[in-house]
Amino acid sequence: MTAVLDAERVRALNDILRRTLSGGTLVLTTGIIALGRERQQIVLDAIAAFDRFDADNDPHGEHDFGAVEAAGERVFWKIDYFDHAERCASADPADSSVTLRVMTVMLAYEY
Repeated sequence: MTAVLDAERVRALNDILRRTLSGGTLVLTTGIIALGRERQQIVLDAIAAFDRFDADNDPHGEHDFGAVEAAGERVFWKIDYFDHAERCASADPADSSVTLRVMTVMLAYEY
């Protein structure tokens, strides 16, 4: 039961970051930066609106990865979990007091 509750909490925290850019750090790759602010906003809006999670693209139910078509580009986004020192993975991604969430947004060809 704890693993299910933890996945629900991780998913909720990831959705907050993905939808509002709050509760973590946003990293844009050079390809996304090169799109310019207007197209970057289109990409971020598409990521925020993404809701097509299923067993194939979200096997752990954490909403931590996705792919969208936006601003004329194929874009991937990924959320990773680090300790607050950013030296290693978080011991508990469901606990925001010990976890730094980082959402990286990249063009598909940068992956």
